[in-house]
Amino acid sequence: MSEESTTPDFAGGARARSAKEQSIKWTLFACAALSVLVTVGIVLTLLFDALSFFRSVPLTEFFLSTTWSPSIEETYGVLPLLAGTLIVTVISALIAIPVGTAAAVYLSEYASDRVRSVLKPGLEILAGIPTVVYGYFALVYLTPFLDWVGLPVGAFSTLSASIMVGVMIIPMVSSLSEDAMSSVPDSLRQGAYGLGATKYEVSTGVVIPGAVSGIFSSYILALSRAIGETMIVAVAMGMRARMPTPGNLEAVVFKSGETMTVAMVELVGSEIAGGTVAYKSLFAIGLTLFVVTFVMNLLSNWVASRYREEYQ
Repeated sequence: MSEESTTPDFAGGARARSAKEQSIKWTLFACAALSVLVTVGIVLTLLFDALSFFRSVPLTEFFLSTTWSPSIEETYGVLPLLAGTLIVTVISALIAIPVGTAAAVYLSEYASDRVRSVLKPGLEILAGIPTVVYGYFALVYLTPFLDWVGLPVGAFSTLSASIMVGVMIIPMVSSLSEDAMSSVPDSLRQGAYGLGATKYEVSTGVVIPGAVSGIFSSYILALSRAIGETMIVAVAMGMRARMPTPGNLEAVVFKSGETMTVAMVELVGSEIAGGTVAYKSLFAIGLTLFVVTFVMNLLSNWVASRYREEYQ
């Protein structure tokens, strides 16, 4: 009988496992780096052409002028576009925030498992509907309905488009808020119930304050989505930049308007030549929109870190 013994090659297996782990590590790093590089590339492209635009149009004219007419008057005041974007965002927030928060409270605190399994996917289906369908629905059905109830809306209506944008972002508010509320430990709820609190008092006095960072983050992310919405406002809102004043604010809300995204769509679809000032204004608007949404996301991260509750 041979006295030789076979010793397993643990070192070779460890080296192979280490090489595999390193390859996975660098593959994941490449994916992360690609995302960052794409973002940097987009920003640099916007910045390069926007700076070229600002050599022809002063910053003061772009940000302080109240007239946007690149094709006819060759004026490039972005304020009417910012105002239109702000109006759409505010009206949509007035719809999505209370409805979405109430839906989140119901799903988190009141609904049974069976009801939640039906309602939550049903709400999230709204997020999967193409936005052009929302825009068509607003133009063909919602605007005539608003006219029928007596509101002085035109064929294209800022109010109609804003309502549909609000409906579109409800799932984002409700889903993210419900996730934040569900992360609040049940021990806090049981402690409140033990002190005699009702379900409503637990929801408003314990759960919502405990999930406030996630709830506010959902608000900001949803509003960022509303700011960047294109198809709904392009179809239902029209393409006429209006500068709101205290005397015509009602007309601006009920009649057609224009947001920054719609202005970009209009410029792309027009017959402007590449390299002209009007063409380069696309990138100036895009850079402005990027800065606004970037600030909104920074605010979301700050709120989440500032008010995050840590539970053991």
